[in-house]
Amino acid sequence: MNADEMTQIPGYDYGKDGSSVSSLTDEELTQLEQTVGWTEEDAKVLRKYAELFRRHAEAMVDSWRAVIGSQPHLARCFVDAAGKPDDDYKARVKRRFVQWVVDVATRPHDRDWINYQEEIGLRHTPAKKNMTENQNTPPLVPLRYLLGFVPVVLPVREFFTSEITSEDELNALECAWTRAVLLHVTLWAKAYTREGMW
Repeated sequence: MNADEMTQIPGYDYGKDGSSVSSLTDEELTQLEQTVGWTEEDAKVLRKYAELFRRHAEAMVDSWRAVIGSQPHLARCFVDAAGKPDDDYKARVKRRFVQWVVDVATRPHDRDWINYQEEIGLRHTPAKKNMTENQNTPPLVPLRYLLGFVPVVLPVREFFTSEITSEDELNALECAWTRAVLLHVTLWAKAYTREGMW
């Protein structure tokens, strides 16, 4: 997906004025990266395989969404006021979810990235959920499900084994992905906490 295609994703506000502004300082980000063990080597590994992430992102998201769809308490986050699946909402969210996979592998941890993690977190809470699509799905993805879903998205090697034959490379890739996901979700969780508690 090139830059022009990304601008066509509804609600993808990365680096735009409409995105939230995070109060996270550079020092706090550095400390958080140190806490999860994130290093520049992790960033290099993910960038090295960025094209593979682009090619497999939709399949990855489809597999994760199948898990969501199979569990009524998770699927409930995507239903309309009548309790029926909101397919338009699901399709729009999916495009951003696919782009998120690519962003994890390619985006530098700069101010735009920090701000967009704030935006993603808020879009799971009543502060911003449904506002992007002007829809009427439940206003909250409970934090317990956001955190509980993390193990579903961590094992990614199955998507790359046909192209990466080195076990050491696969291990490095999955470790880097794991640290990246933990970093992202930790930043999203900020939207659920009171000021000073995160």
